[in-house]
Amino acid sequence: MTRYSKQTRLLLAIDCIIFGFDGSNIKLLIIKRGMEPEKGRWSLMGGFLQPKESLKECANRVLNQLTGLEGVYLEQLRTFSEYDRDPVERTVSVAYFALIDINKYEKQLSHDYSAEWFLLSEKPKLIFDHDEMVKLAQKQLRYKASLHPILFELLPEKFTIPQLQGLYEGVYDTSFDNRNFSRKVLSTGLLVKQKEKDKLSSKKGAFYYKLDKKKYKANFQAFLNFIPNPDKFIT
Repeated sequence: MTRYSKQTRLLLAIDCIIFGFDGSNIKLLIIKRGMEPEKGRWSLMGGFLQPKESLKECANRVLNQLTGLEGVYLEQLRTFSEYDRDPVERTVSVAYFALIDINKYEKQLSHDYSAEWFLLSEKPKLIFDHDEMVKLAQKQLRYKASLHPILFELLPEKFTIPQLQGLYEGVYDTSFDNRNFSRKVLSTGLLVKQKEKDKLSSKKGAFYYKLDKKKYKANFQAFLNFIPNPDKFIT
């Protein structure tokens, strides 16, 4: 016997949710769908699993084919299996998400499929259940960022406190008090103040900082509970 008898076949798809940080804002990378149904409407990057590839291999292939991006870290989010989520035929989708530094990947980005970055507050309505996928990915990102300093991976080697604050405000879609944010982040002892200043943002300028990577690896718990009342942002 080469196949399971009396079983209905269905399609397995991959959808990629790519958040990006450009130094000031959190954005979402989406494309214009190139096939029916919903051809020409905004969509996450997606495709179908092929017989001889793993889910992770499929996610990387889809991302590369539709955007030109390579080497992006992808994390599996959830499986979406509502029977009517695709109007053509029964399709189960496994969603992956990532958060990347836009400035590092901008030159790689292909525009063949009209891939475009949108502010989360300005993104258009997406096809099928893709808006739900984005919402759940935001929730997961907020949860992880409240427990670990993962957002530092998006910053350049030298960064300012306002840049760091802008990143956290973008992820949590809220505003933090400037003085309290600066005091809390410096109290972790994970940042090393530099002599240079960034004078592009203001005449006074803001000092650059670097992440102390040795302390970061040895004491990343310093950022636990860095976000006050994280549950109100996560639920």
